[in-house]
Amino acid sequence: MNILSPSILAADFKKLGQQITDVDQAGAQYLHIDVMDGMFVPSISFGMPVIESIRSATDMVFDVHLMIMDPIRYVEEFANIGSDIITFHQEAADDPQAVIDKIHSLGKKAGIAIKPKTPVSVLLPYLDKVEMILVMTVEPGFGGQKLIPETIDKVREVRSMLCDRNLTTDIQVDGGINDANVMTVVGAGANVIVAGSAVFKGDAKGNASKFLKIMGN
Repeated sequence: MNILSPSILAADFKKLGQQITDVDQAGAQYLHIDVMDGMFVPSISFGMPVIESIRSATDMVFDVHLMIMDPIRYVEEFANIGSDIITFHQEAADDPQAVIDKIHSLGKKAGIAIKPKTPVSVLLPYLDKVEMILVMTVEPGFGGQKLIPETIDKVREVRSMLCDRNLTTDIQVDGGINDANVMTVVGAGANVIVAGSAVFKGDAKGNASKFLKIMGN
């Protein structure tokens, strides 16, 4: 099954609670929450207080994407405030396996992410250790970018690596996904789709419903 994970980075924070309800009612299964520290990526986004405050607004899966250096420092806190899946960047961790182990020890699902220029080979040691692999389809840190076409090949590579090992690990894509290109990334092997501007700009409920229909849900 294909999963839609609307990214609240593109939401209107004046009406965040309502927009979360809208995408929930439309049938979106996950809520993508980008956490940026201004170091691993240039931007700074929301942190723990925002996540904690919206946890009571929905029972959607909280899909938390840590774009922060040395992520193991904060894994426990993100787990405690209601994250369900915690994804960190391979490039930001000295010992990715230790981060994965920490996430699992807290009863949460672990995801590992790579940036567009990072070779998929760095994922080889972790293919059977995580529940999700995030292939960034734009450079992380800013919303509203256009999908980098070359990243679609990376999705295909990762899916091929997983299939060779009889693994059904989720592949998530994040960045520049819209209703015109979503089936291209799905066709390449992605099954968890992050969409920010394409969902939250305008009618969030209608946009999410359109995505889900295109994805066959």
